[in-house]
Amino acid sequence: TLKNRVALQHKYDTFILVADLQALTDNFENPKKVSENVKSLVIDYLSVGLDPNLCKFVIQSQVPELTELYFYYMNIVNLGRLQRNPTVKEELKQKGLDKNIPMGFLTYPVSQAADITGFDADLVPVGDDQLPMIEQTREIVRRFNKLYGKTIKEPEALVGDFPRLVGTDGKQKMGKS
Repeated sequence: TLKNRVALQHKYDTFILVADLQALTDNFENPKKVSENVKSLVIDYLSVGLDPNLCKFVIQSQVPELTELYFYYMNIVNLGRLQRNPTVKEELKQKGLDKNIPMGFLTYPVSQAADITGFDADLVPVGDDQLPMIEQTREIVRRFNKLYGKTIKEPEALVGDFPRLVGTDGKQKMGKS
């Protein structure tokens, strides 16, 4: 079976998050670019077959509860764990950020954890490069549940039939932009 979002929207309650706040982590000097990309990203999703009658499009900045949950999660994740995340390490290297790392960029896995758990997700369709992010989300959930006696679901990653697309440069992974 296909494991892409177009197929999944027919089987699951599907949320498509447009992470405009997260996009600011490496576009903080150009917020206009981020706001312009919101509309074009939704158009891209519609053009590949995502149906707004079957799935819910969510603009991250329009759901303040995600930022609130992000804040709670920030207090239970330490700097060392964020620095060890293989996906973050690779992206820092690709962007040449070395020692000049914006905190928003470094903590975006925590923001992603809030985005995922804020919608009570069971499955998260990802490329294989995002598996460390899902594992970090699961760690955050376990710790949060232990500390606060809550029962936030631990989401599972769902890797598609094509776990990673090569970018147009033939080297890096394909990005949304």
